[in-house]
Amino acid sequence: MDVLDLTRLQFAVVTIYHYLFVPLSICLASAAAGLQLAWMRTGQEKYLHLTKFVGKLLIVTFAVGVVTGLVQEFQFGLGWSAFARFYGDVFGPTLAIEGMLAFFLEATFLALWYFGWDRLPRRLHAATIVIVAVGTLLSAYIILAANSFMQNPVAYALDPETGRAHLTSFTELLTNEVVLAAFPHTMAGAAMAGGGLLLAIGVWRFTADAAFRTLSRLGAWIMLVGGLGTVISGDHIGKVMTAVQPMKMAAAEALYETTTGAPFSVFAIGELGHDRPFFSIEVPKLLSFLGTGSFNGTVQGIDDLQAAYAAQYGPGSYVPMIPVAFWTFRLMMGAGILAMAVAAFHLWSTSPRRFPLLRLRVLRFLPAMLRPGNGTPTIFLRLIWLAPILPAAANTFGWIFTETARQPWLAFGISKVADGISPGLTSAEVITSLAGFTLVYGILAVVWTRLVMHLSRQPLEPDQAVASAPEPVPAY
Repeated sequence: MDVLDLTRLQFAVVTIYHYLFVPLSICLASAAAGLQLAWMRTGQEKYLHLTKFVGKLLIVTFAVGVVTGLVQEFQFGLGWSAFARFYGDVFGPTLAIEGMLAFFLEATFLALWYFGWDRLPRRLHAATIVIVAVGTLLSAYIILAANSFMQNPVAYALDPETGRAHLTSFTELLTNEVVLAAFPHTMAGAAMAGGGLLLAIGVWRFTADAAFRTLSRLGAWIMLVGGLGTVISGDHIGKVMTAVQPMKMAAAEALYETTTGAPFSVFAIGELGHDRPFFSIEVPKLLSFLGTGSFNGTVQGIDDLQAAYAAQYGPGSYVPMIPVAFWTFRLMMGAGILAMAVAAFHLWSTSPRRFPLLRLRVLRFLPAMLRPGNGTPTIFLRLIWLAPILPAAANTFGWIFTETARQPWLAFGISKVADGISPGLTSAEVITSLAGFTLVYGILAVVWTRLVMHLSRQPLEPDQAVASAPEPVPAY
């Protein structure tokens, strides 16, 4: 691997690891806010206990996310200084605002929430965690706006003297059609990730406390609704992607020839070249619908796009790694569908209203290990780790597809990846820093996992002091 490939690998490792914690933080913040509001409205202590528990999970996850996020932003100076120098005026405002949101808004109000129990008025205290939840959404939107510029550059102009790009309209940058499509899709994926973690913990501690049963069903509902949201928003983002990055959609199907009524391969065996694989399960005309909204729509092929790009941008290959694009697209969808199935099965198996006749018919075809017993499906105790792993895998494969299928562009149509690497960077420097990041990240992963497991093992004990203490000042 040359220095360019090593630098890309380093950025991928840092980014993928960081994004394991980002969706968890987004979902946990909203879940904690929702649980606290439910406690205030109903007065049920289980919501109070779950609020504190989910809040602790949020603090641990947020801390790791902040540390890895700093390294993520440092990457622009470490390995991609040429890109940062050229596009710094465009990226600078987004990174600055995201830093303000993450460090000053989210961190400050999260601290106020954690230390404000029994010290702040009830409504004011609840407002702090709501602000944290809103802050995570705003932070995510700003970062997605920066990434969307790389997918579909807008709101910029080149300075004739310096040759650098500068921002022409911050509003236009924030209303890029790509970010408007990507934000709901990304947030739905975050809901699946956080819901999966809550579901796994709830099932693991199902018999310890009735509140954990509530947590498991809450996690399953969040996971299922998030999955439905990814499906709906994914349909829209596919059409936007086809409009602004047609090569990406063609690579997702390994479609070399422009086709009207193009099929979508659910599974394929064989080389993904100009000839179709020797075995393929296809859904007729589905790719055309995903890309254009019409089953008879025309999807441009790789060969025609390559010729057009070579004529427009100059000689060279503009075709991404087809096998990576093809399979990550399907693995993303497959992991997401399995996650939704896990959530739906748990909701059905633990529902007090299981539709007895339908339930009896279904159970006849289920192995004993899949049959609900004592309120908890045995399969969940054996495969509980799949609940958070599947959404994390879907998110990871989705981002790998999004970024690798854009190649060779760093900013689509205006800057190639090879142009953005830091000058003078050596392979030894990249390998050393990559080894260091990997070691530190491995330690952080162990620490985070042990802390989450430790918190999950703790009993949800009533806290009468918080539940019934009179408020020192009016709650407004």
